[in-house]
Amino acid sequence: DVQLQASGGGSVQPGGTLRLSCTASGFSLGDYAVAWFRRAPGKEREAVSCIDDSDGYSQYFYADSVKGRFTISRDNAKNTADLQMNSLKPEDTAVYFCAAPHRAPLYGSNSPRSYEYWGQGTQVTVSS
Repeated sequence: DVQLQASGGGSVQPGGTLRLSCTASGFSLGDYAVAWFRRAPGKEREAVSCIDDSDGYSQYFYADSVKGRFTISRDNAKNTADLQMNSLKPEDTAVYFCAAPHRAPLYGSNSPRSYEYWGQGTQVTVSS
């Protein structure tokens, strides 16, 4: 049974930190790719960060809005993928989802169309 479970969301003040974790079961996060997406109120889902291994080596993607603040990592032994979020801003407020494909990403590693497995989402709220 394939499952992704995201955790670690919460409420923080601007400048604060949170660490999101995604735990997979039924498949390996290291097979192809793993990504974090987010959906803010009134906005479309957007890619935040991903690790793409479909070419045989790890390639990292970060949205411009989070570069230098967020870091994605993966622990193959634990089958988890984390998103360390530092210097959080109110505009980072969103529901965050982890996602993984069951094959090499067909539409690019930052397109939600490439991902078949999705976690349930975890709320991140940045507010003073």
